[in-house]
Amino acid sequence: MKSLLTDSYFLKSILETMSEGLMVVNNEGNILFFNRAAEKITGFKTEEVLGKSCTILNSSSCVINVSGQKQKKCKLFDSGCISDKRCLIISKDGREVHILKNAVVLKDKKGKPIGAVEVMTDITNLHMKEVEVERLRSELKHEYGFMGMIGSSSPMRLLFDQIKNASQSDASIIIFGESGTGKELVAHAIHKLSKRSKHPFIKVNCAALNEYLMESELFGHVKGAFTGAIRDRVGRFEAANRGSIFLDEIGDMPYSVQIKILRVIQEREIERVGDIKPIPIDTRFITATNKNILQLIQTGQFREDLYYRLNVIPIKVPPLRERREDIPLLLTHYLERANLLNNKNIKRISPAAMEALEAYYWPGNVRQLINAIEYAAMTTRDETIDITDLPEYIFTRPDKNYPIATKFKLDRAQVLSALSRFNGNRTLSAKHLGVSRVTLWKLMKEYNIL
Repeated sequence: MKSLLTDSYFLKSILETMSEGLMVVNNEGNILFFNRAAEKITGFKTEEVLGKSCTILNSSSCVINVSGQKQKKCKLFDSGCISDKRCLIISKDGREVHILKNAVVLKDKKGKPIGAVEVMTDITNLHMKEVEVERLRSELKHEYGFMGMIGSSSPMRLLFDQIKNASQSDASIIIFGESGTGKELVAHAIHKLSKRSKHPFIKVNCAALNEYLMESELFGHVKGAFTGAIRDRVGRFEAANRGSIFLDEIGDMPYSVQIKILRVIQEREIERVGDIKPIPIDTRFITATNKNILQLIQTGQFREDLYYRLNVIPIKVPPLRERREDIPLLLTHYLERANLLNNKNIKRISPAAMEALEAYYWPGNVRQLINAIEYAAMTTRDETIDITDLPEYIFTRPDKNYPIATKFKLDRAQVLSALSRFNGNRTLSAKHLGVSRVTLWKLMKEYNIL
């Protein structure tokens, strides 16, 4: 094995199998070795670069120190190494290639520099994805969105105005909305637009903690306050000082904790569990719920006095079924995101699929729509998402509480075309047409296709 490692041909063979580009230069920066991966990345053949200066690659990270009239020296020989540096090179055919560069100076036994070795990884695809993500974020922020929320419908424009107005006040806010509508995005937007934006935004999910854990999480505790309290701990209220605290799912907060929250709002101070020393806080309260708080008050599960303390500025986030005109916009945005994440090139959604998606009642709101488009993006095998690519639940009958958009009646030719396309398979034909199997059967009976 030792003899193999000293064999130059064997070592060269190893270097040629690398997926990363490898280049070796001498003290003057002239190229001594260039592997096949480097050829692929740069477009230059080995024979075209051997003996030439490494500046032939036009690397954006190359810095040449000039001493005197003629002496030039790469700055790498001063620093000794380059680690994970992003830079741009120009390939032989003029393309811009984004690479991740690692380089180190080679020295002889006496510590004298004799050259350098550089490893380059092509990250052009990664760079382009990052650029595209940034473009989408920019569009989202400036063209058809607001602070991470997408929509141009009247309900969403009203919501955006409410967020702007609420952010200018320090009054407590309660955000109402069904699960998946984006209540946390609303809370974060209010904080970001407020004078407290440079200070912490602390979130607490009231549904995820039991009574004892919640008290410790919110107020903190001192060492020895209970078994397992081996050190002092800062609570969420204290951590949110000068910023905002977001109490999500406030309707699930234990009744015994509610009185303590009320005291914090009134006194603007807290006490850590196991301590009697009051700690003043300056925190903006933002809460959210998907429950009917007034109903909880009637059943004795929520304190009425706390509700009115929290409900100074109420904001309602509209469910997706109340802003159906935003669905194509949301689908376009999240389809682009799915393309980026899954390295796909899906360009469109078929009219039938779009109609089915617009007609669905979306009980899980935007969160459910995102899941549906990601499922469809993984299911489809071409550049179009068709109705057969959609999740099965899209075609289920809606609950009576969620009115579905009325659809125009399919004619006989459309039914025959679908059945022909799917060789008589009623399940696939029904999905393609955007109707249930029962509806398809009724249409076939009506048109005498049975």
